[in-house]
Amino acid sequence: MSTLRKTFAIAIMVALSGTMARAESKPAAKDIVIVHGALVDGSGWRAVYDILSKDGFHVTVVQEPLTGLAEDVEATKRVIDQQTGPIVLVGHSYGGSVITEAGADPKVSALVYVAALQPDAGEASGQLLTKFAAPSDAMRAAPAATGKYFYMQPALFAATYAQDVPATDAQFLADSQQQLAEKALGAPVSVAAWRTKPSFAILTTQDHVVSPELQRWMYQRSGAKVTEVSASHAVFISQPRAVAKVIEAAAK
Repeated sequence: MSTLRKTFAIAIMVALSGTMARAESKPAAKDIVIVHGALVDGSGWRAVYDILSKDGFHVTVVQEPLTGLAEDVEATKRVIDQQTGPIVLVGHSYGGSVITEAGADPKVSALVYVAALQPDAGEASGQLLTKFAAPSDAMRAAPAATGKYFYMQPALFAATYAQDVPATDAQFLADSQQQLAEKALGAPVSVAAWRTKPSFAILTTQDHVVSPELQRWMYQRSGAKVTEVSASHAVFISQPRAVAKVIEAAAK
């Protein structure tokens, strides 16, 4: 074989090997599934949704019943089943416990914890919340016909949950709370998806709901890639671009 033919053959092999490597590598995620936290619903994620959608992502927001961990995980799995994948699964606050279990689905390629709980297998949300400090005085259990549910006293909501959100928006959040079943906080997760999948985390340094100290401890334990943001627990409303940036990094 002539030198020219050898050179041509080598060039073809190199090109083919590069093409095969790209084909075998995991594609970038285009599906984003967002799981809201306790006391709120998915509507507060509209600004993040708009940013991600404009940037070419397919975004779906789960509307959890907040009646129990099993029910909330099931609601999330139904939405995951609708996606093509790979999926970046995003959880805020209590939603972090939900994605820790639901994220075991093979379609999920990465997890994003936004001021979120990140339990290990066998740990419950309430167990983590009491690890460094007692729950906020703003929280209390509200008796209901079918059991106990947690909500935040409306007069204390803005200062506790959303101190960097415009007053009218914070008041709307306080007056439209979706209460969380007490049993949801006591239910341990059965699997920790972050042990086998990459996780990203937004640590909110001005958080009065999930303390920054607890967030730092959880995220260091999991080896998550952490982005610190000077924000309240409602960072998804007060700083949607910062949240979207981390989600997009996880997708890539």
